[in-house]
Amino acid sequence: MSEHVLIERRGAVQVVRLNRPEKKNAITRAMYAAMAEALKAGDADDAVRCHVLLGQPGAFSAGNDLADFMAVAAGGEGGEEVYDFLLALAGAGKPLVSGVDGIAVGIGTTIHMHCDLTFATPETVFSTPFVDLGLVPEAGSSLLGPSIMGHQRAFALLVAAEGLPAQEAQAAGLIHRVVGEGELESAVFKAAEALAAKPPEALRIARNLLRGPRDHIVARIGEEGEQFRARLKSDEARAAFMAFMSRK
Repeated sequence: MSEHVLIERRGAVQVVRLNRPEKKNAITRAMYAAMAEALKAGDADDAVRCHVLLGQPGAFSAGNDLADFMAVAAGGEGGEEVYDFLLALAGAGKPLVSGVDGIAVGIGTTIHMHCDLTFATPETVFSTPFVDLGLVPEAGSSLLGPSIMGHQRAFALLVAAEGLPAQEAQAAGLIHRVVGEGELESAVFKAAEALAAKPPEALRIARNLLRGPRDHIVARIGEEGEQFRARLKSDEARAAFMAFMSRK
């Protein structure tokens, strides 16, 4: 497990917390692997009734670690850990509740499209600069985004890279509720514990009815992943990464 992902149990709730604040929770391959393992282990454990996903104050996640992107762009291999996590996320058999404060970039945004309830603070801004980096949407977001928000709002977020503040994200249907910064975790755990207390088989069936078959989501994740890996090695992406790093 990665030191940058903290796993704990609160009764029947499993908590997966990103813990790399010095890098604004930029997610490394090891972190993806740790999160995938946690989700699969929690799904296999009858004592776990609900998953909670959290970041740190001011940063849910700055997105994928750029060093990993640069390594692939330079001709390296990789990505299996990301794919394993996305499959575990899309196929999670128990409810997913997330809490977001501050920045939520790239996968830091698209992860919530798989969640059943997401709470965010007024300071939260969701953003996906995929195209600006010479890349394409991921995590099934090219399918889930339009389904959740409609084509134009999804296009603005996923292609035009317009930021989506928390209140607008709630109005668009991306998140469940906006709460005060000091209330975020209490709201998340209250919702998760309420779900965990419900009859588990009825909850599972009802959730599956709402979510529907996941085959098309898994297929889209694979299609996006092929395009994403190809784009990482493109001249456009390499130029965008270099420009971004020089600005930093």
